[in-house]
Amino acid sequence: MPSAKPSLDLLRSLTEEHVLRALMDRRRLTRAEIAALTAISKPTISEGVRRLVEAGLVVDTGERSSGRGRAGAYYALAPDCVAALVVSITPHAVMAESVDAYGDVVTATEIALARDAGVGAVGLALTEAVAEVGASGTGRRRFGLAVVSAADPVDRRTGRLVHLPDAPFLVGDLDAPALLADAVDGPVLVDNDVNWAARAERATGAVEGSSDFVYLYLDEGLGCAVVSDGEVRRGHAGLAGEVAHLLTEGPDGRAVRLTEVFAQLGLRRPGSTAIDVDLLRTKVAEAPSGDTTLVALGAAISGVLDAVTALADPEVVVVGGAWGRDGAVVEELRRRSADLPRRAPVVAALDGDRPQLAGARAAALHQLRESVVAAVRAPAREQDRE
Repeated sequence: MPSAKPSLDLLRSLTEEHVLRALMDRRRLTRAEIAALTAISKPTISEGVRRLVEAGLVVDTGERSSGRGRAGAYYALAPDCVAALVVSITPHAVMAESVDAYGDVVTATEIALARDAGVGAVGLALTEAVAEVGASGTGRRRFGLAVVSAADPVDRRTGRLVHLPDAPFLVGDLDAPALLADAVDGPVLVDNDVNWAARAERATGAVEGSSDFVYLYLDEGLGCAVVSDGEVRRGHAGLAGEVAHLLTEGPDGRAVRLTEVFAQLGLRRPGSTAIDVDLLRTKVAEAPSGDTTLVALGAAISGVLDAVTALADPEVVVVGGAWGRDGAVVEELRRRSADLPRRAPVVAALDGDRPQLAGARAAALHQLRESVVAAVRAPAREQDRE
């Protein structure tokens, strides 16, 4: 029968976890500083640091504290401690980053994509980008985990991209987990770029801390993320929030799918279902009051908001994307939302550089830190169960 008291190994692992988390937050600390931060005795912290040094997770930086009293050695996470891979796949480029446990981007690269790049070209660019950020002086680095943002729907079970009718980014069923298997030792988490952008907005954006909101993405493509009780709702297959095919009001007042509104308004790129963002913004900027383009867009998008608000009951609606954040578009949606049966305030997403990448990076950092802590936590808990 297991003891009701925690084992010595478990207590040691908890001390080591406190040391690691303190170093992740402060980068370098003396043993005395760690003891003060964690409220754990100095001898206990000293032993924990010693064990972590022996395990190769922590190193003596060679620096010494100054001032009154005995000089103390500064400790930090080992430079070769596990790193996370962060990838963003957009219609224009594949971006890859190596992120350490401090949250620093150690290396980064970006490989441009031609328009309508197929699954083969995107796969090659992904492989090349990962090789570049994984290169080091001592050989190729392997990553402990990877987080991928993709400008396409994602099958939540397999992590493969899903091609839906009229999707502007024709990548097919790219299998990112399989392509990254040779570079990543741990899990590969793949999700849609709009979902990652919504997570970034909740962390540091226009709805910081909000647990219930809708993030509507209006750019070359159309997307939506529903955040409920603090979690992005992905749906059974991972396709929740794909609003392009919702029925709404068309330019002639008839019911039409949202994606078709842009075809009827002549706002698609030639030979593509992608929205011509420059043309749309020019028409909106140059339009007189009551212009049919802005009116038609407002009617179509507010129809989508009506449906999403009725189903999700959000506290607020955040509008992002290259033209979704346009002041005239936001004001039109605010005006129309006031007349909807179920109203929610409409706000523009904060102007951030690549919010989907920021969201994916934050998730990678959290998972990376947990994996570092798990390295000292798991053996002790196994021992405690025996």
